[in-house]
Amino acid sequence: MTDWWKTAVFYQVYPRSFADANGDGIGDLRGITEKLDYLQSLGIDAIWLSPHYPSPMADCGYDISDYCAVAQEYGSLDDFRVLLNDLHRRGMYLVLDLVLNHTSDRHPWFLESRSSKSNPKRDWYIWRPGKNGAPPNDWHSTFGGSAWQVDPQTGEYYYHFFFKEQPDLNWCNPEVKRAMWEVVRFWLDLGVDGFRLDAIGTIFEDPSWADHHLDFNLDDLYIENRKASSPEERQRVARRWDLLFAGQHDLPEMHSLMRDLRVLVDQYPGRVLIGETDEIAFYGNGRNELHLVFNFPLMRTDRITADHVLENQRQRLAALPAGAWPCNTLGNHDSPRMLSQFGDGVHDREIARLNLFILLTLQGTPVLYNGEEIGMRDFLINDPAAFRDPLSLRSLQLEQTLMGSSLEQAVQIAAVQGRDKCRTPMQWANQPNAGFCPPGVQPWLPVNPDYAEGVNVADQTADPESILAFYRRILAFRRSQPALFEGETARLGGGQDLFWNLRQSGEERLLAVSNISAHPVRFDYSGEILFSTHSRKPGICDSIELLPYEGVVIQTKGDRVP
Repeated sequence: MTDWWKTAVFYQVYPRSFADANGDGIGDLRGITEKLDYLQSLGIDAIWLSPHYPSPMADCGYDISDYCAVAQEYGSLDDFRVLLNDLHRRGMYLVLDLVLNHTSDRHPWFLESRSSKSNPKRDWYIWRPGKNGAPPNDWHSTFGGSAWQVDPQTGEYYYHFFFKEQPDLNWCNPEVKRAMWEVVRFWLDLGVDGFRLDAIGTIFEDPSWADHHLDFNLDDLYIENRKASSPEERQRVARRWDLLFAGQHDLPEMHSLMRDLRVLVDQYPGRVLIGETDEIAFYGNGRNELHLVFNFPLMRTDRITADHVLENQRQRLAALPAGAWPCNTLGNHDSPRMLSQFGDGVHDREIARLNLFILLTLQGTPVLYNGEEIGMRDFLINDPAAFRDPLSLRSLQLEQTLMGSSLEQAVQIAAVQGRDKCRTPMQWANQPNAGFCPPGVQPWLPVNPDYAEGVNVADQTADPESILAFYRRILAFRRSQPALFEGETARLGGGQDLFWNLRQSGEERLLAVSNISAHPVRFDYSGEILFSTHSRKPGICDSIELLPYEGVVIQTKGDRVP
């Protein structure tokens, strides 16, 4: 029997922005539960739920103060059980975000740890004395400044790869591992179907804690990246970033830890582990570490092209260990929305349909992001008082101090570089606040005003030509074709304007062909057309002229390939 997570379509729900059931301007668990019929009708099999835990919100919920509870603004543990049970009743699954690298600085563990050098939990975090009034070494936080924060209660420094409000746990301490494994068991015992593991590459550090002795810092890289005008210059910045953070991520100790976690999770049949990483090494031997690892290189481009998809698939599939299964996505809560990132400003809707077609016809588990099914775009907030992402506030400051930008310029750039733009509330209807929360209530982030232009669920439900209608149509088609949801990739090809991949399950062979261009392209191939992203009718073909940004699925027989 095929593992459910191989054939499922995942849908990321950002709970703060999905649906507000109690009218306070913040999404909640009851709101999600009320929308399960919608998700099921869309064709979704599994929800990945972004953090729902209690948090001071220093980093939008990824600074957790209690791993075994629900944030008050999202509801209660009973609300969580109702959501989980309603999902399971529908034959759907729930995967939780799990942050292993760090806690909030207000977590009871850290409050104990910082209370004194002799506290039993002191070694649950990474503490070091300073050197001549300076931090223990010259390491950086990936969010700016030193990776060390002095604590006045004991005069020592604690380590944080992310914000200072997110102290790193000391995974070299077996007590930390036992405590976190109890967290995992808590949710698995409740019945959740697995975890998406946040920032797993940052859990261990070089035990020598040696200085880097580099002649540049993170601010220098910010300036270089802002001035970069070519892919080569941006790659140079990326290489220098790796030098700056050497010893702080992707250490080999991670794989032993992931194997231990896999042993724990395998005690609960049918559960899945998904890593927020694109490192194929986290598959282990294909059976003993993570079940899924994101194919982030697929989305790291300004435009989805035939050459890009072909090269990505050739490299990715060839590198997978035996038994490993791919996982593909084109958007999430940390990246620009798919329509904004990959559009050309002219054919955005056609490109969005074709990009979804490509995603759903590639081998692997597809992961969608809430709102993309109605064509939600990035919304750039022009008032810094409305920023909620600390990265926007950091960019605002850096733009003024390092780049000499005016306040107006700095706000525009900070809105682009931050993540608020892709986290705005879900647009349910053409009514005040887009139906996310009641009229007169201020939502936690501003609503994109394009909800009044048809970018909402209600209007698109009534429109058979809408993006939402297309999502429903193609998801239903994929579900009907085993070669697409569980088949292997038998052959890949194309280049320039065309990309094609041949999928096979048993005797069934389907050829998915995409014209990734703004002009028609002829494709000579005989078979039966089963599906088109356009209004083309199914039927037998010997040669087909693919319309601009059209994708088709052709049923083929025998061994002939293009």
